[in-house]
Amino acid sequence: MFIKIFLLVLFFAVTIFVGLYFRKRATNVNDFVLGGRNVGMWLTAFSYGATYFSAVVFVGFAGQFGWRFGSAAIWIGLGNALIGSLMAWFILGRRTRVMTQHLKSATMPQFFGERYLSTALKIGASAIVFIFLIPYTASLYNGLGRLFEMAFGVPFEFCIIAVGILTAIFVVAGGYFATAVNDCIQGLVMLFGIMAVIIIALNSQGGFVEATKTLSQIDGTASAEGAFSANPGVFTSLLGPNPINLLGVVILTSLGVWGLPQMVARFYSIKSETMITKGAVVSTVFAVFVAGGSYFLGSFGRIFATSADATLARPAGGFDSIIPGILASFNSEAIMALIIVLVFAASISTLSSLVMASSSTLTLDFLKGHVIKNMNDKKQLIIIRALIVVFIALSSFIAISQYNSSINFIAQLMGISWGALAGAFLAPFLYGLYWKRTTKTAVWCNFIFSTSVMILNVVLRMLNKFPVNLKILESPINAGAFCMLAGLIIVPLVSLITKAPEKAAVDNCFSCYDQEVSVKVKNDLG
Repeated sequence: MFIKIFLLVLFFAVTIFVGLYFRKRATNVNDFVLGGRNVGMWLTAFSYGATYFSAVVFVGFAGQFGWRFGSAAIWIGLGNALIGSLMAWFILGRRTRVMTQHLKSATMPQFFGERYLSTALKIGASAIVFIFLIPYTASLYNGLGRLFEMAFGVPFEFCIIAVGILTAIFVVAGGYFATAVNDCIQGLVMLFGIMAVIIIALNSQGGFVEATKTLSQIDGTASAEGAFSANPGVFTSLLGPNPINLLGVVILTSLGVWGLPQMVARFYSIKSETMITKGAVVSTVFAVFVAGGSYFLGSFGRIFATSADATLARPAGGFDSIIPGILASFNSEAIMALIIVLVFAASISTLSSLVMASSSTLTLDFLKGHVIKNMNDKKQLIIIRALIVVFIALSSFIAISQYNSSINFIAQLMGISWGALAGAFLAPFLYGLYWKRTTKTAVWCNFIFSTSVMILNVVLRMLNKFPVNLKILESPINAGAFCMLAGLIIVPLVSLITKAPEKAAVDNCFSCYDQEVSVKVKNDLG
């Protein structure tokens, strides 16, 4: 217990110190929200990765999908690395940085408002961000609180309150730059921590070969979810027992980050051209180890379970008990201390980005100029900081309520949030960067379609009246993946049948890409 408390207090102290140290670099809105668009490669790359992966991935997703798909769950981690990191940097990075600076947009809703010349669109996007980032944040608190409760025996509610207070202190004090520096520190903890946990876990089962052999002998029992096969070896097969649902998870968790405000915001602050390639490589390697490692660990969840649980569709303790169960089996206080810091680092990095995205969006895109007409820079900064506290308090309340309700696994909350946000924003944002013909009507159609599908998904599942012929979309994860793919069709289709946007306005938006710059010979032979 001494080791756990010591490492945790040390982590708390470093995190708060960083927040207070960088408060002098957060004296205006541009610096507080974007770090002055002058953040270095290592900070940006690690901030991207640390924001991407959290306790939801390590505790919730790795446990649930490792249990469902076996070793095939590793495809999710590889998808996160190649699609969610490498391709995202090369396809979105440069264009996002250039156009958002040209349009003077600090948030994704601001981008929509300026790119499509629609104040209503900006307000609608800000409402979607604020509403659907809350369950995402609550899911993070849930994963972290469960692990703390197991490790320290402290009531779940106290864990949530402590995490909320810590997050509020360093984000309110230091803003984006403090968040990026802490993300870098926390990313390093995650990177080395997950590797240590995997090595210890496999050694406890006789090594990789022996652990895989044991997993291959487990049969999956057919269930109401239809997720398993009774064939031996199904959990060590290439695509696992349910390739269709596996594909849905890969799409949601990999392609989905292209439309998440807190992820795209990382590209707003890119300092220079050379950061694109280097940042892409660093964040991709980070994703391979952290995401791939988490799902790799989760895939062995069944061999750590009791023989009564190992063949079930869902363990008796629920999906969120799988990873904590693996960790508890080590019976080592030192290892548990390492895990606590790892999960805490993963969660705090994502939490800080979420509260920054939500509070800045609500202030700059909804309150400024609409609710509060005259809002100078100082007043904006005060309101953003106040809303960070409000957002943390609201998310904490939802997490505690969810913990005591029938919604007892993290991935359900995560799927709803990612599905609505990525489904609504991915296609309009991507086409907005590349295609001049995209119309605001198409964007509205996509906003309405995606949010309606996800809300309907929640309502039908609560009422237990989901249509049998649409059973594949009952999972929030599959529904979210469907919304994203549908958006890639809806936006261009509606754009082609509606009135084209004003040419002069669109040309002005895209003019930033045509500006000439001088580069060194080593970068271009000329």
